[in-house]
Amino acid sequence: MRTIEITPKLLTGSLEIPPSKSVSHRAIISAALAKGESVISNVLMSEDMIATCDAMSALGASIEKQEEQNGRFTLTIKGCDPLALKAETIQCNESGSTLRFIIPIVLLQPKRAVITGKGRLVTRPMKPYYEIFAEKAIQYEHLNKEQDLPLAVEGSLTPGTYKIDGGVSSQFITGLLFALPLLAGDSVIELTSKLESKPYIDITLDVLKHFGIAIVNEKDQRFLIKGNQAYAPGKYRVEGDFSQGAFWLAAGAIGKKMDCKDLDLSSFQGDKVMVDLIKQMGGDISAETGGLMVKKSETRGIVIDVSQCPDLVPILAVLGSLSKGTTTIINGERLRFKESDRLMATALELNKLGGNIEETADGLVIHGVDGFTGGHVQSHNDHRIAMALAIATIRASGKIVLDGAEAVNKSYPHFWEDFKAVGGEWIGLDLGK
Repeated sequence: MRTIEITPKLLTGSLEIPPSKSVSHRAIISAALAKGESVISNVLMSEDMIATCDAMSALGASIEKQEEQNGRFTLTIKGCDPLALKAETIQCNESGSTLRFIIPIVLLQPKRAVITGKGRLVTRPMKPYYEIFAEKAIQYEHLNKEQDLPLAVEGSLTPGTYKIDGGVSSQFITGLLFALPLLAGDSVIELTSKLESKPYIDITLDVLKHFGIAIVNEKDQRFLIKGNQAYAPGKYRVEGDFSQGAFWLAAGAIGKKMDCKDLDLSSFQGDKVMVDLIKQMGGDISAETGGLMVKKSETRGIVIDVSQCPDLVPILAVLGSLSKGTTTIINGERLRFKESDRLMATALELNKLGGNIEETADGLVIHGVDGFTGGHVQSHNDHRIAMALAIATIRASGKIVLDGAEAVNKSYPHFWEDFKAVGGEWIGLDLGK
């Protein structure tokens, strides 16, 4: 475990926001399913992205990485032709997207496969797939009877109707959207409840369209999927990530000024709502050439429904804590099943620093404070908790010691370098662990 000590500093400067993790997963998988060679540029090789590359390689894709000047990578991907399991076990590490996207794809081939993971991923909910397995006569077995992973699956997807709960996670729907167009007949995905995290499905459909896959979306409740389709290879640049950019947008509002490059307001990413939320809270944010500019602001509390943007909660809690009045976060019950129980972890750690946050069943009630104190906090092995705590130090009265700083490697491995680049100050500590 990596422990660092952060000295409070106002952050200001310009940053090239990392490429979107959500878009990267989808582009890599689509390219790997295409017959031919694709080039995917502006990819950040985080732990999650490595997991997806390794999973698609295990199914027969060839992926070559070439580093770009800014630390990103260009991937040259030769697709699975044909799709064939090269190794029985597919290791998803701690990537929920990799896990849920890969399962239907594995079922496009008949061999038994074992899908496994690490950390809290082994307990992430998988019920929608188990219901499909039972209905479609796909065999599965929990190799550890006390948890969901490792999971052995054997059988093949068949064309037809797939009913799925839209309120659990859009990742299950995306997994099916990847696989069903490749079947020999037509299929339909019918949602049995309102679609949550709709923007993630919009991203999926947009990337699939780029790679030649056509799907009809009927009011976000039915998806009509023609069979016998084929992924077309091509070139694709991954856009900047609003989920990661949100930390720096908040840093500008509570700090001094931040120029966040490569954030496009025409994006399908749901987390671009961070821009609207900062505006609603009274923040000074404006579109600039090639990105967004945020200046120090006096913000006020509002009610925020996070059903479509759950990943924003840790940084919204920091911003809400430093706003006048009360910020109430609702409809975030799914956050209890992320890399950590994010509602619990966010409240616990910010309260250690003098925050005033109460947990509810599905959210947080955040009472504004004048600033944070120093203290000793934990990342809970959660990248978004670690990054939110780093931004909280901007308005702290004393040094903050953070255990588990390496959690950022899951999605943003050079976060601490960027933190220093805009004026942050931290040192590593040797605590004899």
